[in-house]
Amino acid sequence: MKHTLLFLLLCFVPFFVCAEELASTQLDEAEHIEIVREEPVTRPLRQIPQDQPYAVTPHGEAPLFFTLTGYDEPLTQKCIEQYTTKGGKNWLTTIVKRSEPYLAFIRSEIESRGMPAELIYLPVIESAYSPSAVSRSGATGLWQFMRNSIGPYDMKITEWMDERRDFWKSTQGALNKLENEYKRVGSWELALAAYNAGLGTVLNALKKYPDADYWELCRQKAFKNETIQYVPRLLAVAYILSNPRRFGLELLWPEDPQWTRIPAGRQVDLGMVAEHAGLSATDLKKANSELTYGITPPDPSYHIKVPAAQAHLIAAVLKDPKLTLIKYYFHTIRSGDTLSGIAVRYGVTEKQIRSNNPGLQERFLKIGQRLIIPALKEINLAAAAPRQDNVSFSGTHLVKRGETLWSIALAYNTDPETLARINGMRLNDILKAGSSLKTPVRQ
Repeated sequence: MKHTLLFLLLCFVPFFVCAEELASTQLDEAEHIEIVREEPVTRPLRQIPQDQPYAVTPHGEAPLFFTLTGYDEPLTQKCIEQYTTKGGKNWLTTIVKRSEPYLAFIRSEIESRGMPAELIYLPVIESAYSPSAVSRSGATGLWQFMRNSIGPYDMKITEWMDERRDFWKSTQGALNKLENEYKRVGSWELALAAYNAGLGTVLNALKKYPDADYWELCRQKAFKNETIQYVPRLLAVAYILSNPRRFGLELLWPEDPQWTRIPAGRQVDLGMVAEHAGLSATDLKKANSELTYGITPPDPSYHIKVPAAQAHLIAAVLKDPKLTLIKYYFHTIRSGDTLSGIAVRYGVTEKQIRSNNPGLQERFLKIGQRLIIPALKEINLAAAAPRQDNVSFSGTHLVKRGETLWSIALAYNTDPETLARINGMRLNDILKAGSSLKTPVRQ
């Protein structure tokens, strides 16, 4: 689609009130929400009735309805103030740029299901729209799936890939999950709480307060602080990015990329495919971020995500039997060789060697025998290194003059709230040049 800009700029009618008295005791206890009085919201927000949906009809398309409640809640107002500080706006601008390859696909999936359109902004607060994002607990990808939660959603983790980083499959999985939770709890706000805290947590809260909605459960402190802030953060981001000029944001939205999937047919190196097709290897690898090495798995049925307009070029390359689309080393077995030693030498795993040498048995290795080994070491080492399932904040960063938690969080691919919490700070504390912060370890 080519209408994302209009969709984002027009989809919300402003209906807020921003006043000092909206702060509450509950909000002051929040771990990472702090009002900064020196940088107020650009323009006062006005209040209008809350209980009706709002819609926009871009270029004659079907209306997009927005029905989530809570835009005038005190915590939502505080989040709006927080995200519209100078550091917050810079952070959001960077994330908008990062979302370019994925936003149109996510929007189309949400529209086709009739789900709240605000959900296109959920990856902002989940992963800062980074498919490589990993939380401290090991949640991974745009939608932050845990390893043990992907079973029902057609995602796999193998030596070659982690499909939690697949923007196509993870988006469909996340929306399926949200739809299922909505059917169980009866509101989208509670479904979002279940996505964050777990369905059991929400059902237990409803047992204790049967007639309560999400906002009442928050006032009763039936959830942990993270879940209490979860929906307000989403609403704040949705409102700001749908009204960017109100807050002094100049967002340049490119044409929406359209994606399709085509079968690889064989194991291929995406860099070599892109080279033969005359396309950008970086863009193709970014679209298939689930691939640990930029190489498709040995399964010929694996599908590559490609720009729809260029699918014919890539399909022609994949079908050309004369083209070599993956590089290999040929290793000749010598005295003393072991499979584990060979794997270490070439930077691969024993399983990867076996998958490329059917019938190979270590106990029967013969001197002079030739092994085919994928040339993973030719790939950028940072991209080829096996990814971690959790993040250790054991690194350090020396603060430079002018840096903020927002800018440092972007540099280390983490979110500013987590960075503040790990360092025992509030989100808009002023950083002292030369001080040291705990940060994720850079790969």
